[in-house]
Amino acid sequence: MARIVVVGAGVVALGTAMLLAGDGHQVIMLERDPEGPPDDPIEAWESWERPGLNQFRLGHVFLGGFRAIVEAELPEVAKTLQDYGALRLNLVRDVLPAQMTGGWRDGDEYYEWLTGRRVLVEAVLAAAAGSAPGVEVRRGTAVAGLSTGASAQAGVPHVTGVRTKAGESIAADLVVDMSGRRSALPGWLADIGARPPAEELEDCGFVYFGRHFRSADGSLPAMIGPPQMRWGTVSSLTLPADNGTWSVVLVTSSKDTVLRSLREADRWEAVVRALPLAAHWLDGTPIDDGVQVMARLEDRYRGFVVDGKPVATGVVAAADSWACSNPANGRGASIGMLHALVLRDQLRAVGLADPAEFAAAFHAATAETVEPWYLATDRHWLGEIEASLRGVAYDPPDDWYQLEKALGAASGQDPECLRASLDIQLVLRPPEEVFARPGLREKALRLGSGWRDEPSFGPTREQLLALATSP
Repeated sequence: MARIVVVGAGVVALGTAMLLAGDGHQVIMLERDPEGPPDDPIEAWESWERPGLNQFRLGHVFLGGFRAIVEAELPEVAKTLQDYGALRLNLVRDVLPAQMTGGWRDGDEYYEWLTGRRVLVEAVLAAAAGSAPGVEVRRGTAVAGLSTGASAQAGVPHVTGVRTKAGESIAADLVVDMSGRRSALPGWLADIGARPPAEELEDCGFVYFGRHFRSADGSLPAMIGPPQMRWGTVSSLTLPADNGTWSVVLVTSSKDTVLRSLREADRWEAVVRALPLAAHWLDGTPIDDGVQVMARLEDRYRGFVVDGKPVATGVVAAADSWACSNPANGRGASIGMLHALVLRDQLRAVGLADPAEFAAAFHAATAETVEPWYLATDRHWLGEIEASLRGVAYDPPDDWYQLEKALGAASGQDPECLRASLDIQLVLRPPEEVFARPGLREKALRLGSGWRDEPSFGPTREQLLALATSP
């Protein structure tokens, strides 16, 4: 079995480490933040600080794709999450009316979430990884660069471990970078003379303003609208979480500078109260110190096999270190765990005896299994906002965009379209597989043809500005 260094110890990295250790690998996790969670995950919200993660206390959701993998591969972790109050929620069973769902069907259990605040979910996984045989978590250990040895492929550097900022060298048969959106891996690769990875990069274009709440009796607000709702130039996320808590997030374009006032709690609350399907989510006690703001995020994809040749062997990037997009879609943890399975399975199938073969196999499996989920939908979302600001319609000549919008509209009219939409939204089945179902594409386009005419029940732009700027 291999000695594997995982850089980072977030939710997906912790899950990955346990998957790999379950196959007998020795896993060393290196996390730059020094503090670990308290013994009781319930206390983590009040006491655990993760300065390396500016989204640590922003709203999160862990969808059906995440739940399905954790239950199948790490069942004790799933049980512990539930024991500590993580929420099991199935929209078909618990929220949507029978006339919309067509009633409960075999397979609908697949649509269940297992979700909670990011802080609690990570605390539970950190405790599980910390006690898992074969996993060592070293906190307060920042990586400075990569170590190299004899090349496994002509002209390609081979990584044999990492160097920490404290000057320690840690040997590894494989380094897995899971340090997240702001991964320094391209710089580390440049330092060892590797070619740069293929990279697509642009500003995400969104700003997120969020708060968490708790009810007095452990109940949650009624879900009378979808978790993500678009109201012209602002969108809302209403995300149920653990132990009677939930989050509300407003999402705006980073170019919409007038709405930066939403960082002020009274302006933020005024706007949320004007959103008819989200206003009642304010009926709880805030459990944070004010509006949490996240901005300056990037949409990014990195390919580490260029022109058929890896830029380096002995190192791979997974989850957000490989590709990341708008977190408002809530897919990050599910896609990340899917990538973890790809890594685990390629180590089983190919192994590390030939590092170049493994690099090629991991790249190909990532492209086939994970890349279809890296959907560049942010440009359309931003396009809708910018068109709304100009008072014009947004109707790009993009067949996938048109199909996605039609499916969303059709899901309220037809049980098959509803489940197809859930399959995609919850990261259970990729869009191309879903739309390959006989007759689905045509049905969605027919039933959802009026999506452009759906009314908005939120405030007008003028009303929104008044709410956001009035003293």
